[in-house]
Amino acid sequence: MRLATLRDGSKDGRLVTVSPDGLHYSPAPARTMQLALEQWQSIAPDLWADTKFEEPLDVSALSAPLPRAWQWLDGSAFQSHGDLMCQVLGMDPIETTVPLMYQGVSDTFYGPLDDVKFPDESLGIDFEGEFGVIVDAVPMGATAAQAMHHIKLIVQINDWSLRALAGPEMKTGFGWVQAKPPCTMAPFAITPDELGANWRNGRVCLDLNVAWNGAHFGSANGEPMGHGFHELVAHAARTRDLVPGTVIGSGTVSNANFREVGSSCIAERRGIEVIDLGEAKTSFMKFGDSVRMEGVDAQGRAPFGTIAQRVVRG
Repeated sequence: MRLATLRDGSKDGRLVTVSPDGLHYSPAPARTMQLALEQWQSIAPDLWADTKFEEPLDVSALSAPLPRAWQWLDGSAFQSHGDLMCQVLGMDPIETTVPLMYQGVSDTFYGPLDDVKFPDESLGIDFEGEFGVIVDAVPMGATAAQAMHHIKLIVQINDWSLRALAGPEMKTGFGWVQAKPPCTMAPFAITPDELGANWRNGRVCLDLNVAWNGAHFGSANGEPMGHGFHELVAHAARTRDLVPGTVIGSGTVSNANFREVGSSCIAERRGIEVIDLGEAKTSFMKFGDSVRMEGVDAQGRAPFGTIAQRVVRG
């Protein structure tokens, strides 16, 4: 099942179910995504019921599937990305057996085709392609096995970053605020069964195709996560209940053979250049630049739809 949210002038939009071909929709029995997640057990059968998809779907009329959330927690679950960044920055690898995670801004998620405003090009504007999950109510102390059953929806995310601000904020020891503006979601939130065999061990086993200004940038696969999403959810719930609608991200999708498959963010490309060439050659984004992201399966299908955005002056 695929869900989307139509803009209707309200802050949370109108939840709709989307036809398998992505061309038509039907109003969902819950008005908003947040309400659906809060009532998932009772409303899910109605979401799955036979639906007549009679209305033509205009993707440009869609917001993020969940336009705002109670909580956004982002992991860093791809070891190849973390190791590369530590090497470039001259840092020792982070020695830990638990997932890395920070809490980001959740009151806004950009729609898939929204222009994204930034105040200054010199801040190091970067895209970051990720996958994410949305949960229903997760009780404190849930195990990874239990957490798997609380993953109700899977999403594709562009986690915007301002690299010039990230280093100084990291050195404070508190965490990111200015360096991490709102993220973007692809148009469709999907139930795990939509991925079929490409949902394995709590991982989205799709290639994430990224293009910058129309040129191919990377096609890293989501399977090599060091911790599956169920483990990320359990980590987040160790000392707190997670409310319905909590969004948890994978961190930048990255593969160990990044020189062959490319990258999902500019920072990783620049890191490779520093190692191979002695200095970074690739600049960060400029106003007017565009980025496109699609998670695709072996048949070229994109179950989440497409993120296609421009960077503009705020």
